[in-house]
Amino acid sequence: MPEKIKEYLNAHLFLKDMPLNGRLFNVALFFGFIGSIFGFSSTLIQSSSLVSILSTALLPLIILILIILVNRTGNYRMGSLLVSILFCDIGFTVVFFMSGGVYSGMMTYMLLGTVIISVLLSGKDVVIMLALYLAICEACIFAQGSGLVRVTPIATERLLFIDVAVAFVVSSILIGLVLKYQQRENENAREEAEAASKSKSDFLSNMSHEMRTPMNAIIGMTAIAKNATDAARKEDCLNKIENASVHLLGVINDILDMSKIEANKLEISSVEFDFEKLLQKAADVINFRAEDKRQKFTVFIDKNVPRNLIGDDQRLTQVIMNLLSNAVKFTPEGGAVRLDAKFVKAEDDMCRIMVKVSDTGIGISKEQQDRLFNPFQQAENSTSRKFGGTGLGLAISKRIVELMDGRIWVDSEPGKGSAFTFTFRALRGLEDVHVPLDAARGTVRILVVDESPEIREYLRDISQSMGALCDTAADGARAVSLMERNGPYRLCFVDKKARATNGAALSREIKSRDAKCSVISMISSADRTVVEEEERRAGVDGFLAKPIFPFAVADCIHDCLGDDVVRAADGGVSADADDFSGRRILLAEDVEINREIVLALLEPTRLEIVCAENGAAAVEMFSAAPDGYDMIFMDVQMPEVDGYEATRRIRALDDPKAKSVPIIAMTANVFREDVEKSLAAGMNGHLGKPLDMNEVLRVLRDCLRNEVLEDAAG
Repeated sequence: MPEKIKEYLNAHLFLKDMPLNGRLFNVALFFGFIGSIFGFSSTLIQSSSLVSILSTALLPLIILILIILVNRTGNYRMGSLLVSILFCDIGFTVVFFMSGGVYSGMMTYMLLGTVIISVLLSGKDVVIMLALYLAICEACIFAQGSGLVRVTPIATERLLFIDVAVAFVVSSILIGLVLKYQQRENENAREEAEAASKSKSDFLSNMSHEMRTPMNAIIGMTAIAKNATDAARKEDCLNKIENASVHLLGVINDILDMSKIEANKLEISSVEFDFEKLLQKAADVINFRAEDKRQKFTVFIDKNVPRNLIGDDQRLTQVIMNLLSNAVKFTPEGGAVRLDAKFVKAEDDMCRIMVKVSDTGIGISKEQQDRLFNPFQQAENSTSRKFGGTGLGLAISKRIVELMDGRIWVDSEPGKGSAFTFTFRALRGLEDVHVPLDAARGTVRILVVDESPEIREYLRDISQSMGALCDTAADGARAVSLMERNGPYRLCFVDKKARATNGAALSREIKSRDAKCSVISMISSADRTVVEEEERRAGVDGFLAKPIFPFAVADCIHDCLGDDVVRAADGGVSADADDFSGRRILLAEDVEINREIVLALLEPTRLEIVCAENGAAAVEMFSAAPDGYDMIFMDVQMPEVDGYEATRRIRALDDPKAKSVPIIAMTANVFREDVEKSLAAGMNGHLGKPLDMNEVLRVLRDCLRNEVLEDAAG
C-alpha cells in the first residue's frame, strides 16, 4: 500500500510530463487535504459541535473528489478557479465568522488563501481572483469591527494555536514548493535552451559537411574531367559529378522540407497513382546501392493491397526512400534489407496500408530511439561523420506520415538490426488486377525454384491469382524430382544465385526434358549484365529482376505464353512516343546556361525550340505568331516582365490559340504556394528545377501527344 501511494504521489506531483499548473494544483490540494485532516482532528479534540465536526469531516472528502475529477478531465485551470472560490472566498468567510474572526488567527488564514491563489493561478486569473479574495477579507473584517455581523468567539486558546500553526505551516510549505518548482523549471528551461543551441550548432556543422562534401566532388571532378584525355575517364568523372549533384539536391530538399514543417506549411496533395510502381521505382534506386554492398534486398507486397491508390505519391516515395536509404546505409556488407507492404483494414472508401522496412544492421538502443524522430538528431553524434546524413529525414518522414493520418515507429536492438514501420490512409483508386490466363489454353503449370520459402510462397500466390497451378522447390534436386513425378512444366522460374542450385545446369536440364518449357532466370540487374550471355547459352528464355514485383511476374508469364497484353512496366507507351518532329515550342528563360541545358536535353525529341530571354520578349514573340507555337515553357523569375505576368498577358490576347496553348512553369520555385500561383496565373502545369528529364517528357507527352496522333490520323 505505501508503494502505491508513493507511485501515485510521484505521478501526480512530480511527473514532468504533467503540466506545471496540474502539478501545483495537486500539491496545493494534497496539503489542503492534510490540513483538513488536522482541522477535523482539532474539532474532535475540542469536542466541538456536531455541525463543526460534520463540516470538517466533509472537507477532506470534497478535496479528494476534486483531485480525482480534475485529474481525469485535465482541466486544471477550471479546477484551480473552483478551489480558489470554495476554499478562499467562501471558506474564509465561513471560518471567519464561526471561529472568532480577527482574534482567532484569521490573518494567517488570509495569508494562506493568498498563497493558494498565487500558486494555482496565473496571468489575469491571479489578479482577478486575488482582488476578489482581498475584497472579501476586508469586508469580513469591516463587518466584525462595525458589529454588523455577530462573530462566534473561539472556543479555547489551544484551538487558536492549532489554527494558526496549521495555516502557517501549510503556507510555508506551499511557498517553499513554489520556489522549488520555479527553480526546477528554470533549470529545465536552461537545459533545453542549451540542448537546442547545441543541436543547432551540430546541425550547422553537419550541413556544412553535407553540402561541402558533394560540392568538393563536383568541383574536383570537373577539374579532372577538363584535363582528362581518356573518354572513359571523362565519363567516370561525369557520373561522379551526377551522383554528387543528386546528393546535394537531396540535402537542399531536406532543408526546404524542414523549413516548411517549422512554418507549418507542409501539405499533402491527392492524385491517383500505381502503388506497386511507386515501390518498384524506389526499389530500383536503392537496389544498386544494396548490390554495391552485396546485400540481399527483397520486397513483399500483400496481395490484398490495392494496386491503385489516391494520395500524395511523391511524399510517400520520399518516406519509403528515406527508410530504405537508412537501412542500406546502416547495414554492413552481406546483410539483408526487406520491404513489406501489407493491407491493414478498409475504412469505407479509405484503406489503411502498413509499410515496413527491416534490416540486419547495427541496431539502435532504446535511449537513441527516444530522440530519433526529432529534427537535427541522429542516433549518436558520431553517426553523422561515419555514415553521413542531415539528421532531418526521419523528422520529415514522421510529419508526412502524420499528415497522411498514420504513425511511424521503430523496433530495434543494438546489434540485431532495426524495423521501421509506418501506416497511412489513402483512397482506393480504380481496380487493376492481374490479367488472367486464357482459359482456352488449358491448365498452365509453373515451377518455382528458389532457396527462400517466402519467395517461393510469394510467386505461388501470384501465379495462382492468375489461374495457374504452381509447384515449388528449394533446390535443383527437388526440382528435377518434381519434373520426373509430375511431367513437364510450361514455365520455370529459377533463382540464379541459390547456394544449392547451379542455375545454368538446371536450365539445361529443364530444356533437355522439354524444349517448349520457358525458363526464366531470377537475378539482380547488376548480375544480369555479367552472366546474361552464359544464361542464354544454357537455354534461359528471359530474366526476372530482383526484388520481385507481382506485375513484373504477371508480365513475364504472359510474355512467355505469347499473350498480347499491355505490360505494366512500359504503361503502354510506344517506343517513338518521345519523337515530336514538326512541333514547335517557345522557351522563356533569362539565364543562358539554363536555355542551353533545356536545348541539349530536348534535342533527341526533335522539337523545334525558340528562345525568349524574358517575359516581355515571350509575349511579343507569341503575339506575332500565335499559331506558330504548340507549347510554352515559362520561367517565373525574369527581368522586365516575370512569368506570371507574361502568362496573364498571353491569355488576355484576342486569339483562340492564346487561350488553349499549354503553358508550363519551369522554375526553381517548388513550394505548393508557387505551384498554385502558377496555376492561378493561367499556366497548365509546373516543372521544378533542376529538371527531371522523365517529368519533362511526361509533360510533353501529355501536352503534345494528342496533337501528334491527330495529325497522323489526318
